[in-house]
Amino acid sequence: MKHSLRLTLLVVGIFTSMIAWSQMTLPPNGNNQKSEVTQYLGLVKVTINYSSPDVAGREIWGKLVPYGLINLNFLRSTEQNPSPWRAGANENTTITFSNDVDVEGKSLKAGAYGLHLIPGAEDWTVIFSNSSTAWGSFSYTPTEDALRVTVKAAPCEFNEFLTYEFTDRLQNSATARLKWEKIAVPFKISVSNGDDLYIKKLREEMVSSRGFAWQNAVAAANFCATKKINLDEAMGWLNAFTNPPRNVKYFPLYNSKGNVLAAAGKQADADAVMKEAVNLPDATAGQIVNYGRALIAQKREKDAMPVFETAFKRYPANAAALVGMARGYSANGDNKKALKSAQDALKIETDPSAKTTIDGLVKKLEKGEAIN
Repeated sequence: MKHSLRLTLLVVGIFTSMIAWSQMTLPPNGNNQKSEVTQYLGLVKVTINYSSPDVAGREIWGKLVPYGLINLNFLRSTEQNPSPWRAGANENTTITFSNDVDVEGKSLKAGAYGLHLIPGAEDWTVIFSNSSTAWGSFSYTPTEDALRVTVKAAPCEFNEFLTYEFTDRLQNSATARLKWEKIAVPFKISVSNGDDLYIKKLREEMVSSRGFAWQNAVAAANFCATKKINLDEAMGWLNAFTNPPRNVKYFPLYNSKGNVLAAAGKQADADAVMKEAVNLPDATAGQIVNYGRALIAQKREKDAMPVFETAFKRYPANAAALVGMARGYSANGDNKKALKSAQDALKIETDPSAKTTIDGLVKKLEKGEAIN
């Protein structure tokens, strides 16, 4: 009985010791510090988790990190199933996508993936494995691949520590790059439906409390106009404020309606809305002048001049309105009147920064140069 009790206590003690040992917090194996980098592509979150070894005077490529696949002589890694490089140190380097993406033009579902590389003198293979919880590449098998892409390595500045970064960042794409020693390995990540994700989010927000603010309708509709998508619904968001029973008449709302109509190819309707917009009580000299400048950018110089005149008639002692007249005259080839308007604006402007800008316009007009 006593022998049995002593044996039980010994087993419990050993088990307790094992639990205690497994919970100790110690520096990472090989002092390869853990790192993480996150980049948003619009609404899509991309995160890379990795352990970051240093060069420490070692020869990296082709030596410490061999080219091609190698037999690690452990677990699944054999001559028949050689392993790629773990793309870092210690446990799996992982990459996580919150939404579906394209990598180098190939589709990849949302989720977490083990990131592995097959190094080459020029071409590298980037592997996204459905197994993301392994230690190193010892358990790697190609049957668990979700995607493989081939990329070109490139020389870069020296990096003592293995690092991941995101470059060439746009709303719906970026390039992830591994950099170590003097080699960089890039792979492009893009989101083919990035704009649709924003439309989905805007649609949700427009039926929430945020949809009760006309400023939010303007912001949402302008996004649609810029992207030339979801235009009918965008117009509905605006009409909810400008139509009865609300009948809200603010320049930003009407300007947004003009943007949506222009994006839909209904330029005559857009012009009619903007003609009303520039005469609304809240329309400032700056807003009216900016619309005139937009017309000049569209090569509609003659249409722009009446807009500038409207601003000047409403705000005759406003420097911005006078600058608008100068731009209108210049765009229509009347340098003399343009110079006079700019000089008048310079006389009444009080803001130092704006005064410097107007002075630059005056100097250009004095030389006979256009200012648009």
